[in-house]
Amino acid sequence: MVMVSRILGLFLLVAATSAFAAGIRLEGVTYPYPEQTYAFESEQQTLEMIYMDVPAEGVERGVALLLHGKNFSGSYFDETAAALSRAGFRVVIPDQIGFGKSTKPEHYHYTFQQLAGNTRDLLNTLGVEKVHVLGHSMGGMLATRFALMYPEATASLTLLNPIGLEDWKALGVPYETVDYWYERELGKTAAKIRAYQLKFYYDNQWQAAYDPWVEQLASFGESADYPRMAWNQALTYDMIFTQPVVYEFPKITAPTLLIIGQRDRTALNKGKAPAETRDSLGDYPKLGRAAANAITGAELIELDDVGHLPHIETFDRFIKPYVDFLKRQTD
Repeated sequence: MVMVSRILGLFLLVAATSAFAAGIRLEGVTYPYPEQTYAFESEQQTLEMIYMDVPAEGVERGVALLLHGKNFSGSYFDETAAALSRAGFRVVIPDQIGFGKSTKPEHYHYTFQQLAGNTRDLLNTLGVEKVHVLGHSMGGMLATRFALMYPEATASLTLLNPIGLEDWKALGVPYETVDYWYERELGKTAAKIRAYQLKFYYDNQWQAAYDPWVEQLASFGESADYPRMAWNQALTYDMIFTQPVVYEFPKITAPTLLIIGQRDRTALNKGKAPAETRDSLGDYPKLGRAAANAITGAELIELDDVGHLPHIETFDRFIKPYVDFLKRQTD
């Protein structure tokens, strides 16, 4: 019955997003759990982080913090949050500034340190002292930075097909300006988003379950305010490219789990890399093993025939090892 309601929720999300322009704060989209607002001052402006706070069923074992990827919002953790709640975990799911339903500022100096600090401040307002952090894609880079900055607040770290497992600049991918990324964002369409995700996320194997996340991302472009959203996206591309975390993996002290879909080939601006190195970028089987070796005591779960989004593509194969890992940290 729960699974049926989750699937129904996805269809409603697609319908809401497709029926009209959702706005750059997804005003036309209803999230799967009650939306709450954390208002704070940062860089001389008032900003709002929208977040979901899902209570644990029964006795609470701990708090899970779920950090979304660049092309997503916290809403794609719907099914994950439900399973964690049933397993006894409270779940906090923020949309980072510039993403989802949160503020899209006209100007912001994006760093993973700033986003980690914003997230820690949100947790402080909720009275949460320690969290089990999961980061997917770009959220994996942010989760790593959070764990490095706040080891005392990090009960465990889970990296779910994170990007940033390699330094693209050091591997020959040319630097592009924020203006370049901005113009590219302005040219995005649903067809282009789908084509990119089909090639890099899902290895040319598409399922209807992936449609809501294309629709949600494409809906931003229907808003008259989209240039402001596009500027935020351009700034975060620059953040991702210029702030690698891969060199700091040996400094991580929290118990760490890596869950890596083996079909994933995501790499930023891969098409502009030198021909001799292009095909070697985004080799997640190789990158996952290297990261696990670099992080002291890390556990590695390799999911064969799975792409960039294990929690969407093969939920059951993702959630079991993840919940088992969390329970071992709290027993």
